[in-house]
Amino acid sequence: MNKNNRHIGWTYCAAMLFLLVGQNSVAQDDNSDRVTRPLFTSNSTLAITIEAPFKTIMRDRDETEEYPAVLKHVAEDGMEHVFNINLRIRGKFRQQRLNCNFVPLRVNFKKKSVAGTVFAGQDKLKLVTDCQRATPSYQQLLLKEYLVYRMFNLMTDNSFRARLLRITYVDNGPKGKTRTSYGIFLEEKKHIAERLGLERVKIERAKYPAFDPVQANLMNVYEYFIGNTDYSQVAGPVDTTCCHNTVIYQSGDDPYITIPYDFDHSGFVFAPYAEPNPRFKIKNVKKRVYRGRCENNFQLDRTMQHYLANRDDIRQLIQELEGFSKRSVKQALAYVDSFFKIAANSKSVQVKLAKKCVG
Repeated sequence: MNKNNRHIGWTYCAAMLFLLVGQNSVAQDDNSDRVTRPLFTSNSTLAITIEAPFKTIMRDRDETEEYPAVLKHVAEDGMEHVFNINLRIRGKFRQQRLNCNFVPLRVNFKKKSVAGTVFAGQDKLKLVTDCQRATPSYQQLLLKEYLVYRMFNLMTDNSFRARLLRITYVDNGPKGKTRTSYGIFLEEKKHIAERLGLERVKIERAKYPAFDPVQANLMNVYEYFIGNTDYSQVAGPVDTTCCHNTVIYQSGDDPYITIPYDFDHSGFVFAPYAEPNPRFKIKNVKKRVYRGRCENNFQLDRTMQHYLANRDDIRQLIQELEGFSKRSVKQALAYVDSFFKIAANSKSVQVKLAKKCVG
């Protein structure tokens, strides 16, 4: 091995060590003065009740309107906390009536009201809803999307945290109905920056050499792992800023760290409305397409070892998820195991990933 290759190898190992130990340092970070937000320090399902004019919200779908609502939560000590909140609809694809009859929401808290509760430190939270309120299968899809966030947490702490919810929706409008379903709260982008000691980068377009190669490679392999092509780490949709379903962070002048989100178009979730990007010429979203950079191919074997090291934890996560049906467990395990079969075979890695790289 020549001097340059040795340097690359040691650089990769040091960076990968950082990724591996990152998950173990979460508790320490959460107890620091900088991070005092308990919502995402637990993986237990959080039961809440939201009272709002849901029929009106879903009918009007007015992005500019804030709807007064009430959120209730019973703490572990038995005390009920009641918060006056505002709701706004959000999303793009799932906001369309053709795709969802119950759209994603944004929950806006009053900061002073949440002090000393599980929502301490929270302001505006993205709420992922079940899309089709009368269709049980969509609850399974939401649980799959939750798993995608949790599985990436196992890979690296440079990831969005998610909290699974059991939500009772109470429509306080005329002839309003009550129903209960799963939901997901997602960590705010600015809170990720604080937790990781990074700054969010807002630019029009990024260049691949500017990214940390270890994190970029880890992310691109993850998108392959879940069968997702609905992202870009360098550009956003037309007339938008960078980037599409990824967020860029940076520490000083260090390379960019890119963190993905929004996985409902992945093959792992396999939502009925999800369609493959026509540029990749695949029949459906379950077909994996590798979009990693060719200059990072030297890392692939080590990256795969990192995934294989987490295989048992990933499978256990799937098997033990609350509310996940036997059919969903079987489907999810089959999909991830098909990846691990590739990851364990160096020839398959070369054929299916290394030779399919970009650039």
